[in-house]
Amino acid sequence: MTPEELYELIVAKWGKSYDLQVRRIQGTIYVQVMWKYLEQASFPLTDDEYFDRITTVTNYINGWNNAESVRSFIEETKERPRLGKAVSIPIDLGGRESEWDL
Repeated sequence: MTPEELYELIVAKWGKSYDLQVRRIQGTIYVQVMWKYLEQASFPLTDDEYFDRITTVTNYINGWNNAESVRSFIEETKERPRLGKAVSIPIDLGGRESEWDL
C-alpha cells in the first residue's frame, strides 16, 4: 500500500482527509481514523505534516504486513469518525505486539 492509496481509501470512504494515529490499547495495536480532518480550519497540521503522517502510518501498516486487512476494513466498515469517536482498525501481528514500542 502506498500513502496515496491509503489517502484515497479514506477520502473515498468518508469524503474527508481524516487524520490517522497508531495506538496501542490494552495490548492490541490499532490504526485509528480520527475525527479531525485536513479541511477543518482548526486542524493542527499543515498539508505537508498531514502527508508525512499518512506516510508514517502507511510504513507501519506495510511493515506489519497488514495492508490488505486495513484496506478491507476501511472498505467494509459501517463506522465513521465522529466527534470524540475514532474508527479503530485492529492490526493482527500474530502475537508479536510486544515487539512494537508505540
